Amino acid sequence: MPTPNAPLLPNALTFAADALAEIAALVAAATASVKAQVTSGGKVSARALDAEQSAAHGLAWLATYGQALAQLHAWAARLGADGKLGEMEALILQIGFGEYLAQIAGGIPMSQNEVARLADLGQTWAPGASATHLMAEGNTAAARARLVALMQDNHGRATFGASGLDDELEMIRDQFRRYANDRVVPNAHGWHLRDELIPMEIITELAEMGVFGLTIPEEFGGLGLSKASMVVVSEELSRGYIGVGSLGTRSEIAAELILCGGTEAQKAQWLPGLASGAILPTAVFTEPNTGSDLGSLRTRAVLDGDDWLVTGNKTWITHAARAHVMTLLARTDPASTDWRGLSMFLAEKTPGTVDAPFPTQGMTGGEIEVLGYRGMKEYELGFDGFRVKGENLLGGVPGQGFKQLMQTFESARIQTAARAIGVAQSAVEAGMKYAEERKQFGQALIAFPRVAGKLAIMAVEIMIARQLTYFAAWEKDHGQRCDLEAGMAKLLGARVAWAAADNALQIHGGNGFALEYQISRILCDARILNIFEGAAEIQAQVIARRLLE
Repeated sequence: MPTPNAPLLPNALTFAADALAEIAALVAAATASVKAQVTSGGKVSARALDAEQSAAHGLAWLATYGQALAQLHAWAARLGADGKLGEMEALILQIGFGEYLAQIAGGIPMSQNEVARLADLGQTWAPGASATHLMAEGNTAAARARLVALMQDNHGRATFGASGLDDELEMIRDQFRRYANDRVVPNAHGWHLRDELIPMEIITELAEMGVFGLTIPEEFGGLGLSKASMVVVSEELSRGYIGVGSLGTRSEIAAELILCGGTEAQKAQWLPGLASGAILPTAVFTEPNTGSDLGSLRTRAVLDGDDWLVTGNKTWITHAARAHVMTLLARTDPASTDWRGLSMFLAEKTPGTVDAPFPTQGMTGGEIEVLGYRGMKEYELGFDGFRVKGENLLGGVPGQGFKQLMQTFESARIQTAARAIGVAQSAVEAGMKYAEERKQFGQALIAFPRVAGKLAIMAVEIMIARQLTYFAAWEKDHGQRCDLEAGMAKLLGARVAWAAADNALQIHGGNGFALEYQISRILCDARILNIFEGAAEIQAQVIARRLLE
């Protein structure tokens, strides 16, 4: 047996494997219990699922923890097999298991004041010997202190701990880490404070580096790389500034829509321009008072000869003024009241200027001032007889819009999880730098156990979310359905980013509340991650339904 409170726990991989079997059984039992509460006539009842939201969402979080721990263990096992499981990685493994197992036993935080407890799922758990050992000896003060000491010796690295990716992906990471450090980090806070659009020269540079065509097939002018490469690029650019890391999201969504639902002519027309960055797209889906309920959209499109005329209002449209094309969701069947009457359009527009942001006839727009995520700006849009060419109905068949959009959710949520990891990494780096430099009571802040402990848990949770995100991307790259894992990665990653930013600001003390310190921006940027691409509550609902069905 190890010495009590020794930093490194021998046999942690074996203990973790044993604990995973227990958690898998617990998730299965909880799923059966919740299913019994929400099933009517052999089917999951939407009304019952809403009524039992606490249990359903608790199940989503429990299953997310189970999958996250499974991927953390798989990561460590791969490193061990390759002889690369160093002390830092071993500490991350044992602290991660010790902390998350303890949370499963005592309550998983779904938000700051909502805790999912096993009793809510009709379950109890008596941890076995391995799980008990990890909970008692994995996440000790000594282990956290040792991890932070290793992190202090890790300057210049993009992450804390080996990522477990192959050499090609690590080369991509290194390229974009250096670019972010050189071109983004020195300027990001100024862009944020001045509420400026990211300069066009940055967009041009990213286009030259292939960011906008990263996953577009080579036959259409892209690089034809994996979703895993998209994750790495998004992570590193978002570490510099979430606005820059999100520039590629619009092209990713538009390209995915066209690749999955477009005609061959539409692919040939639009994909090369998206890949090169010559065409900047924006996603125009959300409407006032609808939020995540896309099935109730009211913006309508009616035929006028061969073309369509669009009338209605949209909101929370990112990077709308600069865009050349909008992926626009509108109702083409006036008799419909749900998702079945929606169609997707590739609606062309003229990019605006500062003085005339929306010069295209039939549309108007106004900026929504926001706390963070400022580099592309958010807009409300109004359409009044806005003309869309008939040939720009995606797929050429009306009524397919919602299905086409659903096909993009896996990639979009994986990409959002990657952005969350980047923001969280930015937070831990800012917190660590300040803790090393700031002196209080005769010593650096990092010498105080609670400050060091915050940094250790940040690094551990980032690695957990990172491995879950990489797994979802791997599934996507291998043609496997991954909406469940992508949703889990997004759900956990967003919470991790917010926790990391909040704790890093706490380390800054009063200075963290001052606008001059970048952590104030990182906190604002982190907050949006729990909302867009599916609010945390919606995401938990979707995960629960998938588990139960």
